[in-house]
Amino acid sequence: MQLRAVPAFADNYIWMLADDAGDAVLVDPGDAAAAEAALHHHQLRLRAILVTHHHADHIGGIAALLQAHSTVRVLAPDDARIHGDWPRVTHGQQVELAQPRLTLHVLALPGHTRSHVAYHCAPWLFCGDALFSLGCGRLFEGTADDLLTSMRRISALPDDSLIAPAHEYTLANAAFACAVEPDNADLQARVQQARAQRADGAPTLPVSLASERACNPFLRWQTPAVRAWGRRQGMDGDDPAALLGLLRGAKDAFRA
Repeated sequence: MQLRAVPAFADNYIWMLADDAGDAVLVDPGDAAAAEAALHHHQLRLRAILVTHHHADHIGGIAALLQAHSTVRVLAPDDARIHGDWPRVTHGQQVELAQPRLTLHVLALPGHTRSHVAYHCAPWLFCGDALFSLGCGRLFEGTADDLLTSMRRISALPDDSLIAPAHEYTLANAAFACAVEPDNADLQARVQQARAQRADGAPTLPVSLASERACNPFLRWQTPAVRAWGRRQGMDGDDPAALLGLLRGAKDAFRA
């Protein structure tokens, strides 16, 4: 299997996973033109589309892609805002794809939206806007408790899982992560790596879950350094949901 990041819009990635036979899966194809160009360039047949959530930059290209390609299987969360007569996936479900041959494990990751899901296709986790490198998605519909549930589910995956978010936000997230943990050597190394990758025109993604556990404050709510940051913000106690909510609120207001 070969994974490619297809750039779309200002900072989106449409993930394209293909086998040696030329059969491909697209994840969150918000831009049909970008997806079609990538399929054509690599001479791939579109067989399936995976949808993580309902936002337009993730689903906007699906209708055009379905018009252009026959026998495409679409998997999406159960949300009426995602229009289509498709199977709706739920947390804990295992889905088998025949072309390309893949086993997908569905994780419900509420917070950014109430119905957000991810697809774990080892080693890759296609997590939409639930988790970014060095950050996480805004809580547009969910709560801090939802965020904790989602971060715990991601953190429970194997260390060698490769996190494939839908946006190139790594360097934008880095300043806040460094403000939370200025003495984190792993974080400083990750920032330097990401700067070099972007300078070369390469994506900073996917990234290992082990790296994110070492660097991403939203996966580090149990660490002394992040708890100490919470206390400096006036937090009383060590409630993990409250700490994650405080982190997300501070990130919303943060200006580098």
